[in-house]
Amino acid sequence: MSFRTNPDRILESIDRSRTRDDGGTDFVRDASIRELDTDVPPPDATSAERARRIFGVVEKAYTSVASSREMRRLAQRFQAVGDIPGRHARGDVSVSIHWMDHERDDDIGVSPFEIVPVEFTELKKSTGTSRPDALGIRLLRANLRDGVMNAYRKIEPRVKEAIRERADLGHVAARVTIDLRPGS
Repeated sequence: MSFRTNPDRILESIDRSRTRDDGGTDFVRDASIRELDTDVPPPDATSAERARRIFGVVEKAYTSVASSREMRRLAQRFQAVGDIPGRHARGDVSVSIHWMDHERDDDIGVSPFEIVPVEFTELKKSTGTSRPDALGIRLLRANLRDGVMNAYRKIEPRVKEAIRERADLGHVAARVTIDLRPGS
């Protein structure tokens, strides 16, 4: 019997999805990476050079998240039975900058996004593939890229203020997180 006609396998799949919703251990809802920059800029560095350093840390965290195993597991949720029905999902991309050697609070920016079934159809036509996980990873990476840029634009004035306060002259950590949940 195939998966579609075997009632035991269908029921097992439904039970697994319910277990994930109840807080199972193998359930992944987000992908997150923290990057640390320990290279202290020279004291005579300009504000633009110091801002580029901060953006570089965020960029490293972004590329690590985009290529992470958790990102692939998020994309597989579009394929699994009951995870994201109808391929409609909502999520958030957040960027957090932690000034480790300064008493300044973390600067956090969040950018929401939504994935609708029409995007899957358009991407399916342009790429020629129909695998939901392959299409899902492309959509998630595009939303991650746009979300990181939008979230960073939101916190950029606070980053410039931190540079004026000289909070960036120590170690700096950046965390990029993409969170995904069913849309409707």
